[in-house]
Amino acid sequence: MTVGPVEAAAQERLRRWRLVLGGDGADGTGCALAGRDAAMDGALSALYGKGDEPRAAGLGASAPSVARWLGDIRTYFPSSVVQVMQRDAIDRLGLSALLLEPEMLEAVEPDVHLVGTLLSLNKAMPETTRETARAVVRKVVEELERRLAPRTRAALAGALDRSARVQRPRHRDIDWNRTIAANLKHYLPEHHTIVPERLVGYGRASQSLRKEIVLCIDQSGSMAASVVYASVFGAVLASMRSISTRLVVFDTAVADLTDRLDDPVDVLFGTQLGGGTDINRALAYCQSQITRPAETVVVLISDLYEGGVRDEMLRRVAAMKAAGVQFVALLALSDEGAPAYDREHAAALAALGAPAFACTPDLFPEVIAAAMEKRPLPIPDTS
Repeated sequence: MTVGPVEAAAQERLRRWRLVLGGDGADGTGCALAGRDAAMDGALSALYGKGDEPRAAGLGASAPSVARWLGDIRTYFPSSVVQVMQRDAIDRLGLSALLLEPEMLEAVEPDVHLVGTLLSLNKAMPETTRETARAVVRKVVEELERRLAPRTRAALAGALDRSARVQRPRHRDIDWNRTIAANLKHYLPEHHTIVPERLVGYGRASQSLRKEIVLCIDQSGSMAASVVYASVFGAVLASMRSISTRLVVFDTAVADLTDRLDDPVDVLFGTQLGGGTDINRALAYCQSQITRPAETVVVLISDLYEGGVRDEMLRRVAAMKAAGVQFVALLALSDEGAPAYDREHAAALAALGAPAFACTPDLFPEVIAAAMEKRPLPIPDTS
């Protein structure tokens, strides 16, 4: 019997609802699954179960069964869905301890959130697992570098060139758009041309140090994805000769990881996610390292839940800005959207002229370029 397009569409909707609802007797679909669909349903039930009842299949605490399940979901679902299911399995079923086993790490789909979980387990990780964990982290880091580095270098190189604009450029260095705009009053209608009285151009990028960037990163547990992205960006910035980059991570203590910036994997394994937060202490250290305030950008990446001295923290920000430092406060550097953050502290920073906002990795190069050029930051519209 041939099924028409309307009936086929209706059956597909029932199939999808059946997979979503889990096959409870009251799900109302009346749809039975077989073959691949039944296997997909089994993988979903092992993680999500049926309503509030115990999970039908369960993953238990057996590494082999979890490894098989990880293989199943990679077979049946796209990578983006696999990553979500892995995160849910770690959160719902407490599978973090199993990630300390090399065979488990080899079975997972690497992503930023998995890296964050591995970093939180770093201190408990046995040597037999550490090299496998580093390989997983390196795979994610290299993929992020491939995606983010070209745009970052292009945006910041452009910012450096614009900051070096000169009034007597060589012909090949003339900025024609700005030259024309500056000389419109010298337009000769009869000749349909402009006689430029003043040339505007870009100075050739010098190999000498031009800008200094300090990345100050909160390494509390909620900031895991931000730590990963910031470490990658730190390595990219450090590769640019005209920019001096310093990377500082903090909880209640402060660690300067600048000497590891040639390898972001080393940076990441030098962090320790979790613990308290003392933003004031971290900013005090960063402030002590600034030698050229007018050419320095300080980027604080934190949810602003301060465990230190709040008023002193704000005074430090005000002092840095008064000295000419460009201060940027990012509530998160990730793709996750608006994070939880201390709204009172964010409002206090905004009152000092340092608005705090969440930033995606794709927007970060533009934010830093704007700060380097001392122009308004491209704050995303969250309304």
